[in-house]
Parts: sequence; structure tokens; C-alpha cells
Amino acid sequence: MAKATGGNDAEIGVSVIIAAYRAHDTIARAVGSLLTQRWTAWQAVIVSDDGTDYRPTLLSAGLDDPRFLFASTGRVGAGAPAARNAGLAAATLPLIAPLDADDLFRPERLAVLAPLAWTRGAAFDNVAVVQDEDGAPLSTLFPPDDGTAEFDATDFLATSVPMFPLVRRDLCPGWEEDVNFCDDVVFNVQILDRTGPVPLVKTPLYEYRQRAGSITFSTDSGDRAERCYRHVLARLAGDGLRIGDPALRARFAEAVEAKRARNAAYEAAFKAGRCANFQDFLALNGS
Repeated sequence: MAKATGGNDAEIGVSVIIAAYRAHDTIARAVGSLLTQRWTAWQAVIVSDDGTDYRPTLLSAGLDDPRFLFASTGRVGAGAPAARNAGLAAATLPLIAPLDADDLFRPERLAVLAPLAWTRGAAFDNVAVVQDEDGAPLSTLFPPDDGTAEFDATDFLATSVPMFPLVRRDLCPGWEEDVNFCDDVVFNVQILDRTGPVPLVKTPLYEYRQRAGSITFSTDSGDRAERCYRHVLARLAGDGLRIGDPALRARFAEAVEAKRARNAAYEAAFKAGRCANFQDFLALNGS
């Protein structure tokens, strides 16, 4: 097991939470990417949200490990936030890392991010966007580099590709179960509200798979995004979405309004046949 640095000899274990809904075609790849990690102090918390058992699927792919932990929402289609919260409740290690069931970690990811997250409370990395059908690289969120940078909520709110940090369990806010489309955005803002600036590793270590059939490819994705944005704005004006910094709440509201405007432009482009999905729209507009 890897050890923490900076004089603290506690083991830095990472609970990787994988929400699984109709994910039998991709779950082996996601879980398999953990078995290639140089950092071995992890557990995979695989949460079924479709009433099925993912053990046989993994076994049939030759994947079995005592670090696999299986949980369930007890429902069908409760949503990714509810599934991740079920995983968080079942997780036992001091660092938390979400992994979508159709994405993967590159082999160095945990080794690079875990010590940073342990020391600073959280750590983010660059994201590689990859076409799922053939593994072709499409883009990266930031220009790839070998260094690190300081990353805060303002920086995050300017992004347009999902990001999946490692966060210390005592700073992990959990996921808002009533925010069912842009829950990752809210989660990351809540983390950065708690931590302040944290490290951003400029190397792409998370592989975000662009897959036909995913939410961003659905014909109603624009409508779902608009409903989510309106709900987030209502929560910000009401209970503040558990974000303590009033200035950050205001910046978040401004960013959501900007995302709504971009979403409306995407809807117009999609209906006019100029793009097939939101990532196509971003590429079309140089974002």
C-alpha cells in the first residue's frame, strides 16, 4: 500500500466509485483500467442502478480482485448522483474518486493524483476526449503538459468537458440527487468551495469516452440541460446548493447563465443539422 508523504505515514487508499446503469458493455474496461494502475491502494465500488449483478460480467471478462466492492441503489434508474452516494456510503478508504462506467483511468492517474489530493484536499487533471468506437483521440480539455497549475472555481467554471477529481473523504460533499444532468459541475464547485485552489495536473490522465447512446448524444440532451440549469439557479437562489462562499455562488450563477446561452446555441445548431452532439458543437465553435 502506498504511503502518504509529508511526514504522515497513513496509507492513502482511494475508493473509486463507479455508478453502473446498463453498463455491461463497458464496465470491464472501466474496472480493468484500475488493475493497470501503478498505485495499488484502491478499491472499486461498483454500484448497480439497474437491478443487475455486475459480478458475472466482470468474471466473464477475467476480472476478479478482492478490491472489488459491489453495492446497489436498490432501484432502477435512480440516477448517477444517487448511485454515487450509495457508493460513497459503502466506500471505506480516505480518498474518493468518481469514474464513469464508460470511461477509464490511464495507468499513472492514481499515482500522480493521490498524494496531491491527500496533501491539498483535492486534485484535478487534464481530460482526454476519445471516440469510443475506435479509440481515436478527439481533443484534450487543456493543452497537454508535464507540469501542474493552481486550479480554482473560476478556472473550473470556464471549462466545458466533465472533470473527475480525487477528493479527500472529509471534504467530499456527496452528490445532489435532485440535480440529474449537471451533477458533476455542482459537485466540483462544492469541492472547490471547501478546498480553495488545488493542483491541476496538466497531463491527461482521465479518458472521457464519447459514446453513441450516452446522454450527450441523446436528442433531448439540450432540453435536459436547460431543465437542470434552471433547477441549479433556483437552488442557488434558495438554499445556495451548500456553497458557503456568497461570491462563488454569484459566479456560479453567472456561469450557469452563460452555459444556458451556449446550450441554446447548441440546440439551434443541432436542430439545423450542423452538429451531432454537444462535443461536436464545441469543436465546431473552437471551444
